[in-house]
Amino acid sequence: MARPLEGLRVLDLSRLLPGPFATLLLADLGADVVKVEDTQGGDYARYYPPLAGGGPGAVSAIFAALNRDKRSVALNLKRPEAVEALRRLAVEADVLVESFRPGVMARLGVGPEQLRAVNPRLIYCAISGYGQTGPLAHRAGHDLNYLALAGVAALTGRAGEVVPPGFQAADVAGGSLFAVVGILAALHERARTGEGRLVDASMTDGVAGLAMMVHARQFSGGAAVGPGDDDLAGARLCYRPWRCADGRALAVGALEPKFWGALCQAIGRPDLFGDGFAEGERKARVEAELAAVFAAKTRDEWVALLASHDVCVEPVLDPAEARQSEHARARGLFGTHRHEGAGAEVFHQYPNPRLLPGAEPPATPRPSPGLGEHTSEVLRAAGYDDDALRALVAAGAIAGPGLP
Repeated sequence: MARPLEGLRVLDLSRLLPGPFATLLLADLGADVVKVEDTQGGDYARYYPPLAGGGPGAVSAIFAALNRDKRSVALNLKRPEAVEALRRLAVEADVLVESFRPGVMARLGVGPEQLRAVNPRLIYCAISGYGQTGPLAHRAGHDLNYLALAGVAALTGRAGEVVPPGFQAADVAGGSLFAVVGILAALHERARTGEGRLVDASMTDGVAGLAMMVHARQFSGGAAVGPGDDDLAGARLCYRPWRCADGRALAVGALEPKFWGALCQAIGRPDLFGDGFAEGERKARVEAELAAVFAAKTRDEWVALLASHDVCVEPVLDPAEARQSEHARARGLFGTHRHEGAGAEVFHQYPNPRLLPGAEPPATPRPSPGLGEHTSEVLRAAGYDDDALRALVAAGAIAGPGLP
């Protein structure tokens, strides 16, 4: 079965995480993603340790994971000849993704209106920290800044201590995923109208939506919450991790009474059925009792004991354990492939491989590209002959192997 985005051309001018993760999802759905990088080093993620392989072919494990199944073109957009080359590529593109601060692309002559003038069907997606408009549009930031401004950082941690989450939630959930949603919606609209549009994906705006329930409750009279105070952030005994005898943890998500009651029965404490939402001194007393109960067995002993009970309990796995879990193996979430350029096996992950049953991405991905590896191939397809490519090389506008 063909994947749904086969035949779609995406130009990816983004770097690091939010944009490359978004275009990775589009590649998994079948799109042809052309990564447009600067000639002087390209995407910064190329150099993030650890590196796989050795010598000049060594590749960043992070870059390899984020940029598999893409092609690379190296353009020096400080040169007018390279800007013209990008315009020519945009004529045949369906989607362009970038993650510069607002206005940068327009100053180069390849902003959304300028490119849509040469291709009215182009969907131009700009991923930024604070959006294309507003008082913070041009401010620098990173994931923690966006979480803080969205009211999300204030919810994580315990006992008044704000703790950053263990992954880039604003970058990925607020930026990458909303970018893909916007792109797919714009593609659907284009099928009806024939017109492209701007997708303004703000990481701060997107991640603020992740705390929708908290904002809604508090606005309507609910109590203000700090780190660990929300019902779903550790405040309730029936919905939190518990430490086990071996120091590892068990994630108890028995929020509904039927699950909590079944868990209380399974651990031999049916008397605690009414205490999942206990408050005050009663909560402190029950918390100590439950801590002692869970500390009496190892994590895996609890997993085995509770496996036959419908109680919403799972082991807290570290990343290495998660990669080896029965679920991950059955769903094909993780794997490795040979990166010939690096001379090494590199890691890959399919964020949601069974999203569209029957149209899964290939089991063996195409390795991440070398900088400018496909410059010649892509520009020749856009109409550049040997003489034109030589002129671009002489002007310092392009780079890559195999150029005349």
